[in-house]
Amino acid sequence: MPDFIASEPNATAPDSSGPVALLLLAAGASTRMGRPKQLLPYHGRTLLRHAAETAVASGCTPVVLVTGALHEELLAEVAGLPIQAVRNENWESGMASSIKIGLAAVAPAQPRAVLVMLTDQPLVTPELLRQLVAQQQQTQAPIVAAAYGDTLGVPAIFARALLPELLQLQGQQGAGRLIAGRGAAVGRVVFPAGLLDVDTPEQYAALLSGDAF
Repeated sequence: MPDFIASEPNATAPDSSGPVALLLLAAGASTRMGRPKQLLPYHGRTLLRHAAETAVASGCTPVVLVTGALHEELLAEVAGLPIQAVRNENWESGMASSIKIGLAAVAPAQPRAVLVMLTDQPLVTPELLRQLVAQQQQTQAPIVAAAYGDTLGVPAIFARALLPELLQLQGQQGAGRLIAGRGAAVGRVVFPAGLLDVDTPEQYAALLSGDAF
């Protein structure tokens, strides 16, 4: 298990040393789409390539891509980018296993925080990611999440002290469970476009037509 140790309860100095790592989760089989959504065309590239370029442009390091149902195909899509790809062989068990695999990959960098994002939110921008990182560093909130509709969700950044709790997630539990459990302690960055994620053919058609927003 990754060696993430929570901050001491009596610590007074904020934990602001170390890099901010980024996990790009892409392990699913896209059953609702009927074909691999990571490989759908978008603005002259695939959704995965678009998300990967966005992740790199955020300035986070290391950037780790977690694959699962597909690996070699997704690996080809991030060729030439400073991204480490790891495969979650247990991807069918749910998102929690992908988060654990990703955290294991970034552990050697001893990140001060970890940002989690998905490949199916194509309207996420590098500016949004940088805003999440900056707000977490400035406020030292345990979590800063994107706010859309009535939801606080990913992309979201988790302070180092929260990483052991991410490792405790099980099965289908994702980062949203941890966000919900922290209530008012969670910082937020307003991101209305987060309402669009590309899970179905209808959502993909709305994205391409520009009718999503």
